[in-house]
Amino acid sequence: MLDADVTRDHERLRAFIEAHPRLFVLTGAGCSTDSGIPDYRDTQGGWKRPQPVTYQAFMGDLRTRQRYWARSLVGWRRFGKAQPNATHHALARLEQRGHAHMLLTQNVDGLHQAAGHRNVIDLHGRLNEVRCMACGARLPRDVFQHALVERNPDWAQLDAGDAPDGDADLDGRDFSGFDIPPCPSCDGVLKPDVVFFGENVPRDRVDAAITSLNNADGVLVVGSSLMVFSGYRFVAAAARDGKPIAAVNLGRTRADPLLTLKIEQSCATALAFIA
Repeated sequence: MLDADVTRDHERLRAFIEAHPRLFVLTGAGCSTDSGIPDYRDTQGGWKRPQPVTYQAFMGDLRTRQRYWARSLVGWRRFGKAQPNATHHALARLEQRGHAHMLLTQNVDGLHQAAGHRNVIDLHGRLNEVRCMACGARLPRDVFQHALVERNPDWAQLDAGDAPDGDADLDGRDFSGFDIPPCPSCDGVLKPDVVFFGENVPRDRVDAAITSLNNADGVLVVGSSLMVFSGYRFVAAAARDGKPIAAVNLGRTRADPLLTLKIEQSCATALAFIA
């Protein structure tokens, strides 16, 4: 894209933000790619890799859980150390200037909060905590990582390419001997405290997001194709209410027909003017 086009898009986005001081911001995986966390979809909205594990498969099959936690043991070493990038910092500054009424993120990395953003709803939860599906006990992911490594020291020596969910591409290995620690309180099944595919988003998060959306005067989507309904429904609701919607995303989004403004640039480039 020519510099003049970039400048023109910055002006259009700046005008949109200034015209809507109570923005409902919705973010997706594109916000975190500059932090080393891969995204899920290509520019046409299709999957770049096999779909993530489903809730039903994780809960119903020990082998699926072994594969998941083996990959997570390797991937967490980098995912758990990821740092906010220019996009997270730009959105935090937008909030500090009073233009981000609420930020709803589909990401599970906690990087918006790490950048200083305060009003954040983690729609799909956070990967830095593990929850027992029997008794509800929670423990930090770092603590669980230590338990995983203690039980599976050979796996801790492996390395592989990063995958979007904080795990790693270890396919082709035999996971049958991987030893998963049970819940320390009740011996139940432990699961990342995130919403898997096939699992419902907790109602209180949805209600809080809807309340914030109702009080907003515009919507800004950053780094999301909105192909997953759990995020798309908020943009659809805004469109039904006649709220203007701007999106920053490389490639197609599910909401393209509903958009007032679309900026096809990387998130960091599109938001650079906020600095």
